[in-house]
Amino acid sequence: MPPPGGFEAVKYKRNLPFRGPSALVILGGVTAVCAYGFYRVGKGNLQKRELQREKVWSRIHLVPLLLAEGDRDAYRRQQAALAREREIMKDVPGWEAGKSVYNNPNHRSSETIVVI
Repeated sequence: MPPPGGFEAVKYKRNLPFRGPSALVILGGVTAVCAYGFYRVGKGNLQKRELQREKVWSRIHLVPLLLAEGDRDAYRRQQAALAREREIMKDVPGWEAGKSVYNNPNHRSSETIVVI
């Protein structure tokens, strides 16, 4: 016979725990993260392009200074070489320092123009 008050109820309902956010919420989160990442990449590309432009213009503005410095250095080296040649060849009669050793008027050594 059944106990007084009856048998306790049979638990047939599933008691599953909450399994996390739905697929739609995950899709929305991934979309938001990707959109923010593309936004940051775009801003980074703009900044990189601006830095590249600035570097190019700084080099363009430095070219005259570097050319002038190179010209002054070449002139100083040429004058030092002439002074060394005069010192070495001072005992040789008829020697002209800086004159071409080639007796052909068609041969011309490279000349640099120095503007001071």
